[in-house]
Amino acid sequence: MTTSEIAHKIVELCRKGDYEAAYKDYFSPDAVSIECDPRIPNAKGLDAMFAKGGEFAKTTEVHGAELEGPLVAGSYFSIVFKMDTTDKATGVRSVMEEVALYQVKEGKVISESFFYDLE
Repeated sequence: MTTSEIAHKIVELCRKGDYEAAYKDYFSPDAVSIECDPRIPNAKGLDAMFAKGGEFAKTTEVHGAELEGPLVAGSYFSIVFKMDTTDKATGVRSVMEEVALYQVKEGKVISESFFYDLE
């Protein structure tokens, strides 16, 4: 599959809320996930990435999400995520926006990096 085909399939699955299928079907088992927030550890490998997603689900209630993209350039693509969330610890509701940048190699996503305002 091309980078564009992979990007569009991932966006389609994420719009349905099926993030697990997106990871299982289109990510390398050795992929890495990188956060811009230094307090959140990077994850290497699908098991670690699923654990990271589980931690997010424990601390954050997601009321809805919108996606923009993908925007494809060579072996990279980006998606803009806008999520309506509530922090479970504080009860504070907000809209979180982030840009996710993905790199594809040999038909699988090998890295994802998330960029958002730290406040």
